[in-house]
Amino acid sequence: MLNKILGAVLSGTLFVAMAVQAQAPARVFFVEPKDGATVTSPVHVKFGVEGMQIAPAGTTTENTGHHHLLIDGGPLQKGLVIPADDKSLHFGKGQTEADVKLPPGDHTLTLQFGDGAHKSYGPEMSQTIKVHVK
Repeated sequence: MLNKILGAVLSGTLFVAMAVQAQAPARVFFVEPKDGATVTSPVHVKFGVEGMQIAPAGTTTENTGHHHLLIDGGPLQKGLVIPADDKSLHFGKGQTEADVKLPPGDHTLTLQFGDGAHKSYGPEMSQTIKVHVK
């Protein structure tokens, strides 16, 4: 009898833990560098994502996308196509890290998650940090 009660309690606890995890909002974040870091160029950046899956550009599956790094720019509105230029780097092969050349000085880096057509998932799927390049 005690085994049945213990098993029921553990099953319920596992179910609640899984439900809480499933409800956690999706987010992107910098693994490195940390906000406010002093770095050297090229800057090694590592990207993280939770609640969505990484997929190459062109993939149209729901809740998938890839990273974009906006240099000295902020997050983009949801649905806007993320430009591709020297200040807006696309990681359409599903990359989660890169070495980025930056000139000395203070810079803002925004990690923006976009869908398979490079459309922004909005500010809620971005993170902005500041770094100082020696």
